[in-house]
Amino acid sequence: MNDQGTAAEPAAAVAVPEAVTALGEQGGSARAAGRRAALAPVALVVAGGLSVQFGSAVAVLLMPKAGALGVVTLRLAAAALVLLVVCRPKLRGHARADWGTVVAFGLAMGGMNTLFYQAADRIPLGAAVTLEVLGPLALSVFASRRLVNVLWAGLALGGVLLLSGGGFDRLDPVGAAYALAAGAMWAAYIVFSARTGRRFPQADGLALAMVVAAVLSLPLGIMESGSKLLVPSTLGLGAAVAVLSSVLPYTLELIALRRLPAPTFAILMSLEPAIAATAGFLILDQALSTTDALAIALVIGASMGAVRSQVRGAGKR
Repeated sequence: MNDQGTAAEPAAAVAVPEAVTALGEQGGSARAAGRRAALAPVALVVAGGLSVQFGSAVAVLLMPKAGALGVVTLRLAAAALVLLVVCRPKLRGHARADWGTVVAFGLAMGGMNTLFYQAADRIPLGAAVTLEVLGPLALSVFASRRLVNVLWAGLALGGVLLLSGGGFDRLDPVGAAYALAAGAMWAAYIVFSARTGRRFPQADGLALAMVVAAVLSLPLGIMESGSKLLVPSTLGLGAAVAVLSSVLPYTLELIALRRLPAPTFAILMSLEPAIAATAGFLILDQALSTTDALAIALVIGASMGAVRSQVRGAGKR
């Protein structure tokens, strides 16, 4: 009996530390998985921003051929066609409120694109995006319930103002007004994109909303450009703009908004001026000054702070 008790004691002494170590490893794995889960939607938003801004730079190159409204029509129509083929959304089984949300989403999307390309046709791409991003920043301030998000939004706003050179009086006032209006529609896009993502599976709601936006823009594009929209090279560039500026980013953002609070998403949109400035430099030969670089650093710092806040909140939950 004594021999059996003596043999069992070392075994227990070894088993306890092993169990503690295993529990520690499981806890560390759970925390790491939580961090990855929190960062995943952030990565989707950043990827979407890269896609949409480089697509916008290509669209600026296309405007002399098709006009601003013609580019919007090509972009939305091609994107709607691609999404309908890929998603094949179901038209039955949806409540009236679901359709109302999709229509509102489509209106916001169409308005945002139309107004932004009118702005980009009159003022530089970086300035247009800088003004436009004020919409999501305002949304983050009004919608947030945490003081830290307001502080990060304020830092991002400082970077946006610095990127503008301290004022927008040197810009075409009509173009600036279009950019500000596009920002308001961008804020509405964020709200209705999140609601659509909750009401429709996969990207079905996005595909239906894109059809609404395309139908609304079609008469305007035809009136401005007419047969120019049917030139093969113009159609090819329009399809590229559609994929880069609509299909990829809107799909990525729709997925991200299912797991990311709207205020944090809105602050992450502060990266857009920096991405637009980079796209303008690489594609449109628009050089960056030292002040622009400092402004971009402030905007990126604010976005990193928002990401860190999101990760910490997910870890606590």
